Amino acid sequence: MSAEPSPAGNALVAAQAALAAEHAAAYAYGVIGARTAGARATEAREAYGGHLARRDALTRNVRELGGAPRAAEAAYALPFEVRGAADAERLAAEIEDRVAGAYSDLVRAAEGRLRREAADALSAAAVRAARWRGVGVAFPGLPERSERAKQS
Repeated sequence: MSAEPSPAGNALVAAQAALAAEHAAAYAYGVIGARTAGARATEAREAYGGHLARRDALTRNVRELGGAPRAAEAAYALPFEVRGAADAERLAAEIEDRVAGAYSDLVRAAEGRLRREAADALSAAAVRAARWRGVGVAFPGLPERSERAKQS
């Protein structure tokens, strides 16, 4: 029988995953910003800044949990080619969904202040995804539940 991981260990793993999602989001918003204009470009810049701020907070949280923060990759593979503004908006919605999923895991694993921060980040990502997509989902951060809700 194996021992259960400590709650702090679970929170550290989830915080590292959220940090990785923030690194990827910052990278993606560089692409998104380059393919949008006007109000959408402003949204992209604001989202980029928000992801950098969350990344920095997570870096501190990972250290507080006793871990060494994950470094950003030099580049990230995007899920599809971004040729223009419509693709950039679709990418932004998908990235925000992924970020929401990472924070959903952190909400489940963390306690106290970190859990509240993760819940706030999950909410912010869900709102951004809805703005980019034009519609929200039933259970942000939990795609399996969102899919079941659509089928009901």
